[in-house]
Amino acid sequence: MDTIWLTGAEWLAVLRIGLGLWWLESWRHKDRKAWFERGTGITWAASIAAEHRWNAVRSGFQTAVAPHPRVMAYVVVYAELALGLGLITGFLTPIALVGGFLLNALYFTLMVHDVAEQGQNSMMALMSVVGLFGMSWQAWSLDSAFGLFL
Repeated sequence: MDTIWLTGAEWLAVLRIGLGLWWLESWRHKDRKAWFERGTGITWAASIAAEHRWNAVRSGFQTAVAPHPRVMAYVVVYAELALGLGLITGFLTPIALVGGFLLNALYFTLMVHDVAEQGQNSMMALMSVVGLFGMSWQAWSLDSAFGLFL
């Protein structure tokens, strides 16, 4: 593979780190006090799920998320932080990439009516797939330094 300036593995590391920064920004801009104390994030998601055109989304939300709004708020917020830090540092990268893909798929499915959200989540999911199959942990990662996922 011919590349300019960096090697192919380094360009994949740039993609991985960029995706990690995107997740970190998603975590950073959340009003965590509102999410944790007033439940605004899960309440907002519940309003979206209640109006969703797919019954599986409505019933899935009612079964998995609605009974545990406080726990789910922490899961969502800290999953985004963990994904960001894992991808930036390249620690447990394949797990972070699969987890990020699944979270984006959930967000995409919930927000299927919102064009802006569709674009963001589909691009982040695509970056996760490219990072996973391109083995983006080969360069500039703790995984590489520790000899993980060779």
